[in-house]
Amino acid sequence: MDSGRISEHGFLADGRSAALVDRAGSVNWWCPARIDAPSVFGRLLDDDAGHWSIRPDGDFTTERSYLEDTLVLRTVFTTRDGSVAVTDTLALEPGARGHDIGLSSPRVLARLVEGVSGVVPVRLRYRPRFEYGRVVPYLVCTGDGVEATVGAARLRLRGDVPVRCGEGEAAATFTVRAGESYGFTLGYAPTYDAGPPLTPDAAPTVAEAAAGWRSWAELHPYHGRFAEQVRRSALVVQGMTYQPSGAIVAAATTSLPEQLGGNRNYDYRFVWVRDFSLTLQALWLAACPDEANRQFAWVAHAMGRIGNQPVPIMYGVEGERDLSEHRLDGLAGYADSQPVFVGNDAWKQRQTDVLGEVLDAAWLMRHYLDPMDPEVHQLLRALADQAVADWHRPDAGMWEARDAERHYVSSKVQCWTALDRAVRFGPRLGDSADLARWAAARDEVRAAVLDRGWNDRLGAYTGAFGSDELDASVLIMPLVGFLPADDDRFRSTMDVIEARLSRDGLLRRWDGDPAGFVICSFWLASCLALAGELDRAERMFTSLASRMNDLGLFAEQIDQATGEQLGNFPQAFSHIGLINAAGWLTEADERRRQGADGPRRTVPTGAGRTEGAR
Repeated sequence: MDSGRISEHGFLADGRSAALVDRAGSVNWWCPARIDAPSVFGRLLDDDAGHWSIRPDGDFTTERSYLEDTLVLRTVFTTRDGSVAVTDTLALEPGARGHDIGLSSPRVLARLVEGVSGVVPVRLRYRPRFEYGRVVPYLVCTGDGVEATVGAARLRLRGDVPVRCGEGEAAATFTVRAGESYGFTLGYAPTYDAGPPLTPDAAPTVAEAAAGWRSWAELHPYHGRFAEQVRRSALVVQGMTYQPSGAIVAAATTSLPEQLGGNRNYDYRFVWVRDFSLTLQALWLAACPDEANRQFAWVAHAMGRIGNQPVPIMYGVEGERDLSEHRLDGLAGYADSQPVFVGNDAWKQRQTDVLGEVLDAAWLMRHYLDPMDPEVHQLLRALADQAVADWHRPDAGMWEARDAERHYVSSKVQCWTALDRAVRFGPRLGDSADLARWAAARDEVRAAVLDRGWNDRLGAYTGAFGSDELDASVLIMPLVGFLPADDDRFRSTMDVIEARLSRDGLLRRWDGDPAGFVICSFWLASCLALAGELDRAERMFTSLASRMNDLGLFAEQIDQATGEQLGNFPQAFSHIGLINAAGWLTEADERRRQGADGPRRTVPTGAGRTEGAR
């Protein structure tokens, strides 16, 4: 059984942290202090970096699923002697429901073992490794569990069976009969200025988590097409939300590679402004405006007052700006893919497309920004003015190139978006002189893109001005309203991009990209739907959705040849791409049934993308 693959993992969340559990019952990733904090289980990146496994003692097969409308994972192990179920969850605070779940989660990982049939020998192995596997703790066995303290972190494991302590690990073996259950809880707490780790009983912890997630799902009904996939993706996006601030991280992991054995391995446990508008559109479709409003409040607070310097393009979950990157040289890396990074130096880059993402998000939420907070008003004006000043400058682009700045077409398009939305706001944002200046710059940007972004020889808009290289990022053009999807040049661009960058519906970002980029594939499906090619769009969407793992989870990329999921996992914006594509397909289907003059959806067009080369 290949339990180490990225796609073999399930995702647990509690509003502060995330854990990954593989098909063989091993927790291979958990950063309990905060989603971007050091791990105590890091086996995902190195066999010796810590894990906690509960599995039958012998050969077995598995079936697993989330409890309905939750992020509570149930895995059934079947052996020749019987079957046993292990239910895993990160605890939610008792009694929290709806939008309050995750605000004060107790930082507890609960595992409930239940006999389903027959008699099954089970073994437990607990190997915590602090600071990304760099520190092996002393384990102290107590009457009902195991304690470990290293530096600023404390763990306490409590269970219903005796556990034997060894050097750096603890183990147990026990037999589970049909109808029996055994619970285990692992609590985390800071060493100083906090009480001991909490270790509540497992069964009520699991039940409380399920009730909390279901209460959230009940508040967010979705009635469009592909409802099952959208509901699951909405739960994943909610699970990627750091609830104290409302910020949504790009992924739960660091350094999972774009290519096996490769070196493009980046830390994605941060918040990218670039994805802001696309996130809001997905929340609007599959969640509710309350969460969208929280998101906008977060970005306004994180950015603060904008001057003449480039807008910061990414933040920590509480608004931190300095995310300096460093290597963890002691880790082998996933599938020997090195280096392993903590932090991400893309925070230093100039990326002018973020101006459009924020202003588009504000336009999307315009009814919730009336009256407009003075801080928000100042921010939006400053972003529009920066688009006027900087649209003609090269930047690192949405794929965050680290070699050189270029005149990326998608960056210019998003500068147009910033100026277009500023003009639409009208007197709410600026006086007549402001509006005239913004409108003039908007028209100048548009003319430059249409002239310098088009390549007659290829019959397509290319990735940068004067370039012969295709880039899937130009697919945002109709998604932000820059061009209609049925524009002759854009239709030609779609055809050329699909012919040269796509295989079996998986679209690479550029020629030479090692794998299909999930959100780009959903962008193409969305553009096809907007162009009136609904049947083709539906086939592409269905094919993409079938590439989720058995739990409905996506990584960032998928190998075009093998179908293997690659990159950090789960990737929030792969799921956001699915949600938004489902919305576009729902609208296209309604318009086809009602005729061309039928009503359009009330969600304004959004924009954005997911992380590429960080």
